[in-house]
Amino acid sequence: MHTVGPADRVHSGETTTGGAQTRARVAVAGATGYAGQELLRILSHHPAVRLTLATSSSPESAARRMPALARLWNGTLTPLDAQALGREADIVFLALPDTTSATLAPTLLAAGVRVIDVSGAFRLRDEAARSRWYPDTKDLPAHTAYGLTEWERAAVRTARLVANPGCYPTTTLLALLPLVKAGLLLPGTDIIVDAKSGVSGAGKSPTERTHFSEVHGSLSAYGVFAHRHGVEIEQGLGRQVTFTPHLVPLDRGILATIYVRVPPGTADAALAEVYDQAYANETFVRVVGSALPEIKHVAHTNFCDIGWRVDASGRAILVSVTDNLVKGAAGQAVQNMNVMLGLDERTGVL
Repeated sequence: MHTVGPADRVHSGETTTGGAQTRARVAVAGATGYAGQELLRILSHHPAVRLTLATSSSPESAARRMPALARLWNGTLTPLDAQALGREADIVFLALPDTTSATLAPTLLAAGVRVIDVSGAFRLRDEAARSRWYPDTKDLPAHTAYGLTEWERAAVRTARLVANPGCYPTTTLLALLPLVKAGLLLPGTDIIVDAKSGVSGAGKSPTERTHFSEVHGSLSAYGVFAHRHGVEIEQGLGRQVTFTPHLVPLDRGILATIYVRVPPGTADAALAEVYDQAYANETFVRVVGSALPEIKHVAHTNFCDIGWRVDASGRAILVSVTDNLVKGAAGQAVQNMNVMLGLDERTGVL
């Protein structure tokens, strides 16, 4: 999945004959959804790109403006149009339903456009898993990378298509991968992920479950043994995980409490060393140790905060928090775009 792609149509740092730097042209397809609107907010003030087009999720929709973005982005949202996207952009962000992304992404790639897909359509490498969870994605296009930026930077840099990770997998994998890579998790022991998300994680289309009267004053588990992010987490770790997501009455944010086993006698300092080695130079991952993080610490930011506690028997509890619409979607997508263009990946996101 992690392969080197052909040259870009626009490179960061290209200059015109007059010496001015060329800004890459970017477009957002599916800008009516929560992640799509977050992308518009970030890209509208990004100093190194030019936002040329934003579309709805359907070719039948009417053109309209976005009042919430007035004076940030004054463009008009147009109906979904593959030809216009291929003509007017060098990089296209797809904030669309999985089925639409599965069809549109190959068309854009054939037109020479680089794609960052915020849906789940291209995240799973295993064909059998993909046929179960994303049946409209028959194949992974060449030069596709999984966009967990801190761990897949080299693959992202040269990719033609970046499959942006899901919000739960981002929050969970960033917490667990340092321990897995360091060989610190006891083999054969359970990894239990108890994760809680705000309502925006369910998308903008209303359902009975996300109705205000159902969510307010309540907390509920869902997708038990039947959530597609579980297999995505297992793909990233190479181990079985018991993953249970919960819906909480917040508009945004994810908190994952993760239960693992490390060798008895493992000191807090040993975990701190592993995390510091993994993330000492990573702007968007903040290691907070025993000062366990909270959702409000990361809301509206591209940060992932990770804390933990460990006891003498080897029980370790990790707590990882993100904003599901930023680090879990739009912010990480722009971070990946920065890497693809050879920019400082903090640009426009920090």
